[in-house]
Amino acid sequence: MSTEIQINSDQLEDAPISRFEALKRVLRQSPMSFRIGGAIMFVHVFIAITGPFWAPYDQATIFTGPPLMGMSWEHLFGTDMLGRDVFSRVIHGAHLVIILSISGSFLGVALGTALGLLSAYLRGWFDEVVMRLIETLISIPYLVLALLLVTAAGPKYSGEPTLVVLVVAFVFAPRVTRLARAAGLDVVMNDYVTIARLRGESAWSVIWRELLPNASGTLLVEFALRTGYAPVLIGTLGFLGFGVAPPNPEWGLMISEYRDLVLASPVVVLAPALMLASLIIGLNMWTEGLARILGRSVRHEE
Repeated sequence: MSTEIQINSDQLEDAPISRFEALKRVLRQSPMSFRIGGAIMFVHVFIAITGPFWAPYDQATIFTGPPLMGMSWEHLFGTDMLGRDVFSRVIHGAHLVIILSISGSFLGVALGTALGLLSAYLRGWFDEVVMRLIETLISIPYLVLALLLVTAAGPKYSGEPTLVVLVVAFVFAPRVTRLARAAGLDVVMNDYVTIARLRGESAWSVIWRELLPNASGTLLVEFALRTGYAPVLIGTLGFLGFGVAPPNPEWGLMISEYRDLVLASPVVVLAPALMLASLIIGLNMWTEGLARILGRSVRHEE
């Protein structure tokens, strides 16, 4: 006696799948910009993590070869005016640029989120004072505000990576505050927030348990967006001489140091410029794709 087994197609669709299979399904259905941007970011992160272990030379070692030596198997991107290996400096720079960008963006988004959600929850005079201050800061262009902050810090802290992180965070925080406040206002009037108020929960407890989870999608996209802007700001500060100090191999600083060599040895300028450009493009493409997946919009304010 034969037994026939019939499988309903709906049962197949509802069958549990592994996390790996779920991730593969999400990636297959994700926008092309998300996948391409993610691949570019993966390469940069891989270089940042592993680069110091396989770079041929240390970032500050001088006279690894003749000054202004062209491309060769020993020096893939040639050497600079001090005989430093440009390829090694570009590789070491990936770690510095990514760490500064992520740290500054995370701190800025964290500060802006806390202030924005608190302003949305408390409202009243606190909200009025905060938003007037935020609007004043937003009216100042990014670069001008960053230069003012670096100048105010004084020569004692000039060139320190920590100062660059704090400047990026302070510049980004006002715009994040405004976005977080708008996201919080969409949530704060819901019944579950009112019930939490009536239970006597503190403001920070309501913000952490009720407002933040419901605004997390918008804030995640904002963090990715700010991380994409951060290398531009950091590179610009480095190019103008207000970023990290030499001999740190920050890409904007390298472009500034080597700009007079563009005719004698173009690769020493093109190498850090192309690395910086590819990182920015990858971050922006990934952010656009992430926003489409989460159903959010990306506002390019700069």
